[in-house]
Amino acid sequence: MSAASTASGAGRLAGKVAVVTGAGQGIGEAIARRFAAEGAFVMLANRSAETGVAVAASIRAAGGRADFTACDAGQRAALEQLVARTVDAAGAIDIVVHNAAAFSRDPLAEMDDDALDRLLDVNLKACFHLVRAALPHMRAQGGRVLVTSSITGPRVAMPNTAHYAASKAGVNGFIRSAALELAARGITVNGVEPGYIDTPAMTHLKARFGLDALTRYIPAKRLGAPEDIAAAMLFLASDEAAYITGQTLVVDGGSTLPESPLFMQ
Repeated sequence: MSAASTASGAGRLAGKVAVVTGAGQGIGEAIARRFAAEGAFVMLANRSAETGVAVAASIRAAGGRADFTACDAGQRAALEQLVARTVDAAGAIDIVVHNAAAFSRDPLAEMDDDALDRLLDVNLKACFHLVRAALPHMRAQGGRVLVTSSITGPRVAMPNTAHYAASKAGVNGFIRSAALELAARGITVNGVEPGYIDTPAMTHLKARFGLDALTRYIPAKRLGAPEDIAAAMLFLASDEAAYITGQTLVVDGGSTLPESPLFMQ
C-alpha cells in the first residue's frame, strides 16, 4: 500500500484511539494503515521492532497518527504494558484489535507442550489479557473489541493444526461470551474469519502447492488481500456497526461454500 493511500480516507474513525497487535506486516499492517487513514490514532504492537517501527513511521509520513510498542502477545505483562503506553500517549482507548497470531504445523501425536502453549497463549489467552487490561481505559461511551479469528477451526479443518484450530474456535467462543458481558457498557465484540489471505504466512503454502492449486477451489479465484480483512475490520470498528455484537464475519472469497471440491471443477 502506498503512502498516498494511507493518508486517504473518509474519517470514519476520526478522534478514535486504536490498539492493533501483530501490526508489523500482513493483515495487522493493513488494519493499522486503514484505521490511521480513517482518522484514528493507532498504537501498533508487534514482536519484531524493526517491522513495527517501519510501518508506524510510514503511517506518520503519510500524514497519519501512529506509534509503536514492541510486544509479545503471548506475554500478559507485555500486553498490559502495551495498554499503559497507549493510554499515556493518547489518554484513552476506543478500539482494541487482537490480530497477532502464532501458527505451526504439528501432528497431534508428536505435538509438544511448548507448541501447544505458544498457540494458545498468543491466539486465545491474549484476548483475555488484552481486553481485561484495556477495559478500565475504554471510554464511557463505549468502544470496539475486534479479533482476527480464522475459518480454520470454527468452520473447516487442516491436518496437523489441531492446536491452531482449537485456539481459533476458542476465539469465537470468547467473542460471543464477551459480547454478552460488555454490551451494557456500550462495547461491541466482533471478529473476522479470514480464509486464504496473501500474507507472508502464506509463503510456505504457495511454495508447496503453487498459486493455481491454492486458488482452484476458491470461488473468487484469487487469494484474499490483507486490505480485504482491513475493510471488514473498519466496518466493525465504525459507528455503522454499533448494533452488531458477538458476531464473526467470514472473508474467504467463498472458499467455505462448496459442499465438495467436485463442484469447483
